[in-house]
Amino acid sequence: MKVMQAGLAGLGFVAGIAVTVALGQTSYPPLQVLVSASQSILGQDLAYPPGKPVITAAIVTIQPQDSTGLHRHDAPLFAMVLEGELTVDYGADGTKRYVKDDAFIEAFQTMHDGTNTGTGPARILAVFAGSDGVKNTVMESE
Repeated sequence: MKVMQAGLAGLGFVAGIAVTVALGQTSYPPLQVLVSASQSILGQDLAYPPGKPVITAAIVTIQPQDSTGLHRHDAPLFAMVLEGELTVDYGADGTKRYVKDDAFIEAFQTMHDGTNTGTGPARILAVFAGSDGVKNTVMESE
């Protein structure tokens, strides 16, 4: 499994062991940290939107040669490619290609457009750390 940003992966494991010991448990299932980061794939600092927290998990499916359309995320977004290939155009920040098992924190409050550049459907797990007063995704036309 490929991880685009490792960050503090080992610290999460150590913290899990500390919690397990504190709770009196003798074993703890091993963790496979996919991403642990305080910045997006573009190096942007993350900030949770104001309001009541809302976690939204979704599978995004994009057919070959289709795109998401130009949009931004106003809530931090964890993404993992489950199947296929996605190339994201971040404008002045360049493009990045993601394939199956790539995990990353998507660009935050920056317009970008993802295109399925593979031969089959691209399926992406998207987990937003949003709030009740902020849209997770805002299209350019909004």
